[in-house]
Amino acid sequence: MSDFDESFGQLVGEHLTRRRLLQRGGYGALTLSSLAYLAACGGGVDKKNQGEEVKAIPKGRISRTLAWSNWPLYIDVDEETKERPTLEEFKKRYGTTIKYTEEINDNNEFFGKVRPQYDRGSSGGRDLHVVTDWMCNRMKQLGLVQKLDKSEMPNVTKNIEPSVASPDFDPKREFSVPWQSGQVVVLYRRDLVKGDLKNYQDLLDPKFKGKVTMLSEMRDTVGAMLLAEGKNPERATKQQCLTTIDRIEQLSKDGQIRRFTGNEYTKDLLKGDTVACLGWSGDTIQLQSDNENVRYAQPETGFMVFTDSMQVPVGAKHAFTSQRVMDFYYDPEVQAKVTAYVNYVPPVKGVAEVIRRDDPETAENRLIFPDLSNKHSLKTFPRAQEREIESAFQRAIGA
Repeated sequence: MSDFDESFGQLVGEHLTRRRLLQRGGYGALTLSSLAYLAACGGGVDKKNQGEEVKAIPKGRISRTLAWSNWPLYIDVDEETKERPTLEEFKKRYGTTIKYTEEINDNNEFFGKVRPQYDRGSSGGRDLHVVTDWMCNRMKQLGLVQKLDKSEMPNVTKNIEPSVASPDFDPKREFSVPWQSGQVVVLYRRDLVKGDLKNYQDLLDPKFKGKVTMLSEMRDTVGAMLLAEGKNPERATKQQCLTTIDRIEQLSKDGQIRRFTGNEYTKDLLKGDTVACLGWSGDTIQLQSDNENVRYAQPETGFMVFTDSMQVPVGAKHAFTSQRVMDFYYDPEVQAKVTAYVNYVPPVKGVAEVIRRDDPETAENRLIFPDLSNKHSLKTFPRAQEREIESAFQRAIGA
């Protein structure tokens, strides 16, 4: 493949889906000046492997402030004061005021927002962000995040759960530290489906036509559908993924799938517009408190898992302090407070024991402490293949 073809493929894969290109007047409209414009927006060079050794974050002092970007409802909150207790605890211990911003609702949306800044070497004021591991991989490949000094993070080194300690894209966790993990479950309204569901395949029952939603996160939906087809997501080929995406697109066109969503699936389920859907495990307890008819199924034939991880973007002014924040949350006593509120799977050893001390029932909750013997995650593909799969998925869901 020529350099031009590679650049063209990257620009199309990361910035324009085929559908969007057609809306702009077809491939003929993508002139050299258009390419130059897109390249200026950050579509060009992979900064990895350019011969320079990547140095870890240098030693420094604890800063008085720090800016952290995260997803909504993803940290402990005192419902009466609306304060975030663990952030206040960090402030008391280190004197750092953390500006915590819930600005991440979708990985690709966040990436498109920050990449022009990160490409210029500016963090946009952020010192820490949390994205899903596949996006952590992209950030790392493009040189948009800093290498961590693990000697400054003894809690992380000692307490990280083995299941999330060595992903293929970052085997030593030198560019990412897990924040929370979760399961992709089947959520449904038992009063509307008139029974219980058990597997991803159940979402394809014709009697639920037009009342099913799936997730706009490619890896979650494609992985779930691969499992529904009896395929192993860890061993899937590019062609198997593309074939599965074609099936997803057809299911959407045929009306079986009502739409593809982010967190808004919760509203559809509560209103009854959706009777069954792919959803994230951490939402389950809140949904059940809002409607007692909401049920979930951890698919018996295997289920998808995901991990969202913390990273320090390039240009972060308080990178040294960001490492201290990461290490702070790897104290099981601290992490237990987050786990008890968000109901996701903690990446820190010893949390179950801390929670069991005060709340034995929560310590036995399979959503928070699941049996992971049948878990799956979609393999990490080379960048060119990943772009092709992602572009096909975006087309399929009408993005």
